[in-house]
Formats: sequence, C-alpha cells, structure tokens
Amino acid sequence: MAGHPYGRGDNGLAMRARLDEIEERYEELTRELSKPEVASDPARLRDLGKKHSELHEIVSAYRSYRDATSQAEEARLLARGEKDSEMAVFLRGEQAEAERRAAELEERLQAMLLPKDPNEERNVVLEIRAGTGGQEAALFAADLLEMYQRYAERHRWKTEVLSSSPSDLSGFKEVVLEVRGKGAYARLKHESGVHRVQRIPVTESGGRIHTSTATVAVMAEAEEVDVQINPNDLEIDVFRSSGPGGQSVNTTDSAVRITHKPTGIAIAVQEERSQRQNKEKAMRYLRARLLKMAQDEQQREEAAARKAQVGTGERSEKIRTYNFPQNRVTDHRVEGLSVHNLPAVMGGDLDTFVNALREQERREQLALSAR
Repeated sequence: MAGHPYGRGDNGLAMRARLDEIEERYEELTRELSKPEVASDPARLRDLGKKHSELHEIVSAYRSYRDATSQAEEARLLARGEKDSEMAVFLRGEQAEAERRAAELEERLQAMLLPKDPNEERNVVLEIRAGTGGQEAALFAADLLEMYQRYAERHRWKTEVLSSSPSDLSGFKEVVLEVRGKGAYARLKHESGVHRVQRIPVTESGGRIHTSTATVAVMAEAEEVDVQINPNDLEIDVFRSSGPGGQSVNTTDSAVRITHKPTGIAIAVQEERSQRQNKEKAMRYLRARLLKMAQDEQQREEAAARKAQVGTGERSEKIRTYNFPQNRVTDHRVEGLSVHNLPAVMGGDLDTFVNALREQERREQLALSAR
C-alpha cells in the first residue's frame, strides 16, 4: 500500500518498534498519574505530568496513523471483492483518502522522531545592534526591539530589557531583550542575522530612500546549573547611570559592569534603579553569553553558523529586508517568501516567516536523516 513505511523494510520495522516503545511508556505514565500517592506529591505529579504531556502529541499522531492505515487496507480489500462498480469506485476513493491521511501523518511522525534541539524550550536572550546607517540604523534597532516585544505578547511570553545603549532620537546603539516563555528559542532562533531596512529616514530632508541595517543574535538563556562561574573570575564595577549623550540620569552608583576575566566579556547594565537588580540582569546576560561560547567550542559548525548569521552588518549581507515604500517584507532564506503588509509585521505578526523557516529546517533534517 502506498504511504505505509512502517510495515516494510528494516527501517520501517525499527521506526514502528520505536513508536510502540513510546506508546508503552505513555501508558505507563498514564497509570502512574492515576495513583493516589502521585496525586499527593506535587513535585512528582509535576514531573510525570510534563513527561506525559511531551509524549501525548506523538502518541496521538501514531494512533491516528494506525487508524488511517487500517481504514485504507480495509477499503482496499472491500473494493477488490465488490461486485457493484459504483460501490467499488466509492471504496477506492475511501482508500485513497485514508492513504493520503496516513502519508501526512507519516511525515509528521518522522519529524517528531528527529533529534530535538535541547535548547528548544528555553527562554531567549536577543541582542539587537545598530549596523550600517548611523542614526537611522539605531532607530531601526528600536523598531526591531518593539517588533519582538509585540511578537512575544502574541505568544503570551514575558519580556524584559536586560541592557541598552540608547542613541539620540530614541534609537539604540545596542539593546538586549530577554524573552521568557515556552518554546521561545524554538520560534526565535532563526531571527539571527542581518536585518535590512529601506525607507526615508526622519533625518532626511530631501525625501531620499536610505538603506540601513541592524544585526540580531539569538541565544538560549542559561540556568545557573548550566554555567559554573567562579566569583574570583569576575570584576564588578559600579557607576552612575547615563542616558544618550552621557547625561546623568541617576544620582547613585546603581549601574553595574561585570567583566568575566577569563573571556574578556564585559556586560554593563543600568536599566534599574537598584544596583542588586542590575547585577542580577548582568549575570543572566553573562550566563547566556558563556553558554553560547561553550556550545560554540563544542560544536565548531555552530560557531561558524553564528558568525554567518550575524555577519558584519554590511548592506550586502541580509536575511530579511523591510521595504517601507513598497509595503513589503522579504525573507531571503525562503524562496519567494514576501509579505505585503509591513505594518502588521512590525507590529509583531512574524509567524508567516517563523513557520516557513521552521518547516524548511524540518525538511532539511528529514533529508539528512534519509541519507
């Protein structure tokens, strides 16, 4: 039967055996969750409930797949023995429809069984930096910050600015945004790279269209257990907060700069009036930077990919272009992907791009696993 991979060949048998094991584990968890002693243990209930929830989607798809293949086989056998020609045509149609559903579910199951990025469910630290274009690039960095904040709101994630370096005209030379929520890294990881804007700047008196850039880097947020930091490796300085142009905005030494001496990474945070809060933010940002550095060292290919993603901020390098005069946003990594509703995109409507990039990644992974 077409679209029935699990019943044929060693690979099909191995995959079906793996799915059977997952279903058996799911049933074990279901039984565990129904026990009174589990219900009275909040920590254990939470742990088992999380594992049960993680397996539910794949088990549900597997059961639907089995139903579809059984229905297709049943319709095929009935059609073969049917004497009435109209009924035979109907049954062959039922068989084709069931095979189509089975093929779709097969593809979903293959994707679900692919190795998952261990960072997928983590929170995210987004670095946004003005690139080429002076004040206009800094204004665009501020626009990107707001775009990601609006996107987070749509997914009911929480956001917090960890660090910022404001420019004149309400722009940012650099701003770091923390995004907290389930699946934040999975949905935002493809935002790394050079974002290009084409529009008439507010500072342009002649009405000419300028091209500017901002770079985005996406890092998975690290927990304290992920990154061990020796306090003796830290140099901590405090100073007074300042705004654009260096003017003082605080009369106390609440701003904090933490330098990690072994790597030379320096993090300055002045967002809060409390020195303690600024230090906590700086440490969260530092841990994310150090986790990323450790991952890059372990996986050289990932390090090369990140450099390729972020680039230098030159106009020629880009992952996405925001063209204001033509009301168009184009993602250059997916062929033919443009949206002609720029205000909606800048308002956080990014799922067209996010979903297309995730689907492209999934297909690439499937192709690699089939080799």
